[in-house]
Amino acid sequence: MDDIRIVGGRPLHGTVSIQGSKNAALPMMAASLLHRGVSVLKGCPRIADVFCMEEILQELGAQTWWEDHDLYMDCTQADKTTISGVYAGKMRSSVILLGAMLGRNKKGCLGYPGGCVIGERPIDLHLFVLRELGAEIEEGNSVISASCAALEGGDISFSRKSVGATEQGILAAVLARGETCLRNCAREPEIQWLCRYLRSMGARIEGDGGDCIRIRGVEGLDSGNMQVPPDRIVAGTYLCAAAATRGKITLLNPPEGELDAFLEVYRKIGGQYKVKSGKLIADGSGIYSPVPFLETEVYPGFPTDLQSPLMAVLITIPGESYIREKIFEDRYKAALEMVRMGAHIRIRGTDASVSGGYPLRGCTVEAEELRGGAALVLAALAADGVSYVRGYKYIRRGYEHICEDLNALGGIVEKDTGTRFYENIQLQKELTN
Repeated sequence: MDDIRIVGGRPLHGTVSIQGSKNAALPMMAASLLHRGVSVLKGCPRIADVFCMEEILQELGAQTWWEDHDLYMDCTQADKTTISGVYAGKMRSSVILLGAMLGRNKKGCLGYPGGCVIGERPIDLHLFVLRELGAEIEEGNSVISASCAALEGGDISFSRKSVGATEQGILAAVLARGETCLRNCAREPEIQWLCRYLRSMGARIEGDGGDCIRIRGVEGLDSGNMQVPPDRIVAGTYLCAAAATRGKITLLNPPEGELDAFLEVYRKIGGQYKVKSGKLIADGSGIYSPVPFLETEVYPGFPTDLQSPLMAVLITIPGESYIREKIFEDRYKAALEMVRMGAHIRIRGTDASVSGGYPLRGCTVEAEELRGGAALVLAALAADGVSYVRGYKYIRRGYEHICEDLNALGGIVEKDTGTRFYENIQLQKELTN
């Protein structure tokens, strides 16, 4: 049972709390391998990707347990060095465990990483930085094996900015001999949170948030204990939900300073907001202006993860909007499903032209990846009638309780409840064919 039913046409109003960040929690979980003891991440999101990473740590020999939203990881005996392809194929971020395994046990083996199908997403820079730090890597048909006598610091420059490769280099370098200088680093907030976590464990890291990160290796790390920051992409998604329905919502514990590029676009399309007493109060009732031109960029530019949710807003705004996707070459899958709902979207390569303001109708659509799936839920909230979004397995990779949150804001969003649910889907298909 993998579907969501949405009744559209209801402006969202109310208050919602933002969950812990997926993109911060996963590398922090990997970093916990570098301490031979117990570490804890407080406020960790209980989402599919975190559960998958937890199972990987268990496969390596760690013991894990939850106390509400606090995840405890005892990595005392996490000395296994092979991650099965079953786990690696589910989640691309599993590849960052290679650096942690090399730092801890001098070797590691995993299947080629998977995850959402939104483009090629090569791992060449991951392997490059590990080789530069002294690892020997063998690439088989379906397996990557890495080993080293010892990792050695060095002066390393990435050919392009990559969040995952930057995190890989940091994880591998904190226990390497000597000093490492990583140049042309990505600057996403999740990298800074990883560095803060590692510094709390005793790592010596400087320069995170900039293009050059310097790391002086240490002999060992202490236990980790940190609050996972709020998820900036979830926060942006809920702001888009309010905008698409012309609602007014308040976000509790919003990610301060991490959504500036998105909020600038939100303001330009007519949204209003203010931050007060740790809350972000947003009014989307005046959304009316299209976006003449927008392109996704690495941080601090407009995030690619919010491109699809923003498109769900733009299809409701009369006029022409233009988007250029510069991060992933195959991130318009959700757009094709929005067209089935009545949206007017033209795709040419990495460019999308949106003629907004046409009536949207509820229908059955298919989610094929995480952020696109969330965007389809948003489009359904703005449509007339009932929609069914198939592929909830993708959405729950990054959203802990999207249905409950949207319902708390006045939406009608239901998870699959069995036979009656599928009878309704079949009826909806007959009505829209």
